Amino acid sequence: MSDRKPSSLTIWLGLADNAFTRQKTVKFGDSTAVNSGRFWSILIVVVLALLWITGSILNWIEPFYWPTIGGTWERIVKLLSEGFRNTSLWEHLGLSVYRVLSGVIYGALVGIPLGFAMGLSSFARGLFDPIVEFMRPIPPLALIPLIILWFGIDETAKIFLLFLAALFIMTIAARSGVNSVRISKVHAAYSLGASRLQVLRRVILPNALPEIFTGLRTSMGVCWGTVVAAELVAAEKGLGSMIMIAKNFLQTDTVVIGIILIGIVGYAIEMIMRLLERWLIPWKGKG
Repeated sequence: MSDRKPSSLTIWLGLADNAFTRQKTVKFGDSTAVNSGRFWSILIVVVLALLWITGSILNWIEPFYWPTIGGTWERIVKLLSEGFRNTSLWEHLGLSVYRVLSGVIYGALVGIPLGFAMGLSSFARGLFDPIVEFMRPIPPLALIPLIILWFGIDETAKIFLLFLAALFIMTIAARSGVNSVRISKVHAAYSLGASRLQVLRRVILPNALPEIFTGLRTSMGVCWGTVVAAELVAAEKGLGSMIMIAKNFLQTDTVVIGIILIGIVGYAIEMIMRLLERWLIPWKGKG
């Protein structure tokens, strides 16, 4: 038998082990030994597309109020050329992305220092823990009436709602990151003459970053799930607003296009976050 090396394509598709996973003696139970699985991801997308095409041709999807693939494609062309309610599709998409990123960034700017304080100070933990644990399970949608009373119906209200959706996730992630730091590393830093600021910068922050990035990824997902609710607050632009207005006029193809765009952009953001995590935190999972 010839010992042929797998091609780069089969490795990229996850059908063969790469140089790293080939060294693994234990595969089951070791998440680092799992290949990319891109082949199966591509396959399921192709199968779903074929089911949509077949259902459109044979009228299987009509009872489910799902648009045909031909009608959806015509609506995409129309949205790209004419926009939706005098606003281009890219403007709707850009506004939703802007709102989500603004909410996550503001949530991180407040939540990360708050989580660090709760992880490092018993006073801060006692002061903020009841508030964080009380507010965390409350869905952002339940806060919309209060937010309208406080901020009105302008852009501030929508971003503040997404800020709240991200704030408590980031706080808990940062606190968990601080709590996961091994005390032996802290003792070693102090024994080498490190100051408190140096321990924070050189020991606690690098060890907490993996948890913080997990919180960022979770916040992105939650905010994308909340953006439709945020854009219900008297919004005239954005993917959520486009979906709700199209629903009122029974334009199911526009609703489906909006849902697909939200999914695609959410997936793209997740992939970008994974790449940033590999680049910025190469020490994750290495002790």
